[in-house]
Amino acid sequence: MMKIVPRSIHLPALFLILHTLTLIHSLAFIGSINQNCGSWNPKANHHHRRCRTSLHADVEVGTTNTSNNNDIPNAETTSLGNPVCEYIQLTVPTTSEGPPRQEISVEDLTPMINQNLAASGMKHGTVTVISRHTTTAITINERESRLAKDMAKYFKDLAPIDERSEAEEARAGVTYFHNDIDERPESEEEAERCRENGWDIDDPEVLQAWRNQEPINAHSHLLSMLIGSSESIPVVDGNMVIGQWQSILLVDLDGPRDRTVGLQLTGFE
Repeated sequence: MMKIVPRSIHLPALFLILHTLTLIHSLAFIGSINQNCGSWNPKANHHHRRCRTSLHADVEVGTTNTSNNNDIPNAETTSLGNPVCEYIQLTVPTTSEGPPRQEISVEDLTPMINQNLAASGMKHGTVTVISRHTTTAITINERESRLAKDMAKYFKDLAPIDERSEAEEARAGVTYFHNDIDERPESEEEAERCRENGWDIDDPEVLQAWRNQEPINAHSHLLSMLIGSSESIPVVDGNMVIGQWQSILLVDLDGPRDRTVGLQLTGFE
């Protein structure tokens, strides 16, 4: 009996073909957006950016079948409206008083997000919330005052405050390299970053002024990394899909002070 050996497929060539087709499809979509929106200068407005196109999409969404007890989804065709791509920068005022002192506080972003979501007209899509600071974090949990106190206590036990801090909870024997202010900036790259942010640290007086204003806050940076800097929430029928007791929270790990967050809305009207 003749044995038939299947012809092997040249995988690199196949991947190249698939990649090319994907690129063509992406360029066609981007071209349709540019045609409707024009060119976008990201420096034109840092606080509010918006892009809409005249594209429409028909999709099938599930609805509950109430004709029997099996709750089998039915396919129902609906037409999505114009795409929405909007970035908004929000200012979050602190609810605490006094100068920054490594205080940990929790601010509820949910009302502000709901307000901007309603104003955008987006019905289906995703809301992404991102922290704009290295000592704040974004999380989804319950907004309750006594839980906020538990969070502050837990986080300070997890990453104790440096003994050199003026905070009341500073713990003896705890030190962090980041808080060796007199050793910073440690490299030319770090020095250049200071210059880019308006500090002429080549001037000894300016260098000392920069060091004087630097907080003892290494623990705040570490906690921000653990909690996370962003959350993405589905939007259905104009509402965020979150649980009954869930809220979108900003955790300030080096406060109190006013903060900002970025809000990206991506979806359809």
